[in-house]
Amino acid sequence: MIDAALRRRFQAALGPHSVLHDPLQLRTYECDGLTGFRQIPALVLLPRSTEEVAAAVSLCAEAGIPFVARGAGTGLSGGAVPLADGVVISLARMRRVLEFDPDDRRMVLEPGVSNAHISRLAAPHGLYYAPDPSSQTVCTIGGNVAENSGGAHCVKYGFTVHHVRALRVVLPDGSIVGLGGDAPETAGPDLCGLFIGSEGTLGIATEVTVRLLRTPECVRTLVADFPSVEQAGDAVSEIMAGGIVPAAVEMLDALAIEACESAVGAGYSLDTAAALVVELDGHEAECEEQFERVAAVCRTHGTTKIRIAAGPEERARIWKGRKAAFAAVGRISPDYLVQDGVVPRTRLAEALRRIEGMSRADGLRVANVFHAGDGNLHPLVLFDEKAGEGERAEQLSRNIAEMCVELGGSLSGEHGIGLDKACSMPRMFGETDLAAMHRLRTAFDPEGLANPGKVLPTPRLCGERPGPYRPHPLEAAGVIERW
Repeated sequence: MIDAALRRRFQAALGPHSVLHDPLQLRTYECDGLTGFRQIPALVLLPRSTEEVAAAVSLCAEAGIPFVARGAGTGLSGGAVPLADGVVISLARMRRVLEFDPDDRRMVLEPGVSNAHISRLAAPHGLYYAPDPSSQTVCTIGGNVAENSGGAHCVKYGFTVHHVRALRVVLPDGSIVGLGGDAPETAGPDLCGLFIGSEGTLGIATEVTVRLLRTPECVRTLVADFPSVEQAGDAVSEIMAGGIVPAAVEMLDALAIEACESAVGAGYSLDTAAALVVELDGHEAECEEQFERVAAVCRTHGTTKIRIAAGPEERARIWKGRKAAFAAVGRISPDYLVQDGVVPRTRLAEALRRIEGMSRADGLRVANVFHAGDGNLHPLVLFDEKAGEGERAEQLSRNIAEMCVELGGSLSGEHGIGLDKACSMPRMFGETDLAAMHRLRTAFDPEGLANPGKVLPTPRLCGERPGPYRPHPLEAAGVIERW
């Protein structure tokens, strides 16, 4: 329980303007990008340095108060949902670039720096940061570390874990440690790799050292239309099986294309069942040769139109459409859920057929937009909460994620497990695996204060089965207000 005395101690440690307790201010932090899960925290803390984060966590540890670290709140798995008796530690004020060494191609950042800002700073030196989530203009490097975020270009360049050299971390007892280092390999267990993707359950990253890449000599981008999603999926499988490693291979179905065109007018064809966005980069000769091979594969699998980006402006327009897809779906449906699962590339077409069948059986539309190159699906389940479709949509979304596991894939490719899929973890892992994960988590956080209730299933969580928030009838009528 956070009483006035404890609140004053937080204020003394961080400053009076860095501790939010007004109910209206707290409501801002009640959920992340998965808005179906909501809970107003007891306090929100806004530290400005590693030392202030450590002071805040130390007070939480002393008082037995659970805490949830929060970045920009763009997560899509409920990973940043607070606890009613806990605090949110927001890292939004920690936005400094601490070091930048272009020669060594490294940058040291505080966790509140946005993903896209890294590449903007590096660009004048012929460098960039490879992971590129669709929310990269607003999502932060701290959140990327927590979720091991990827993006469209992860098929060639990998995820956050492949581009972080070192971390400075505040552990759940308030101590400060360094993980990783400047060398490609460090002695002992890879604790930096272990921490990345742990979704805030092992501590809070307060400094992140990233590696930067040279800007490619040549970039070629095309959009290929197909009469069916199965044909597009088969084209992806053949491209990858042929030894070509594109920088990105993205797929959108007709519903996703409709939404994107309505939002940004990227020039996608509205009369096609599916579109592939394929991008190649590297040395010019290799890029051009592989580009012709990709176009030939698309023609073999029945493409009806191939659009080749004439230059950087058209390429940017194509990507603007793809990266606007999640938000754009709001133009064609009052409500929707974003799912995130992975299937083997060879089973893409099968997965899409099964999603279509599940969609028809449940009477709900599903828009598909995903990283086809690594089989990372992002089905968007469209529904209308006012029409009573919310629970059915949640069940369909969960069934799709668990289908991915059945096909030999995983529950998540980059959005994380969070609160949304914790109860599905036994579909993917056995009791021994989950017990090992729990023991490791306990080694970092024996009191269970760091983002409790996320990732690993618990009897309480799965017994109650969390679902989308349902307003009380009096709240819906405007008679009462939820705090």
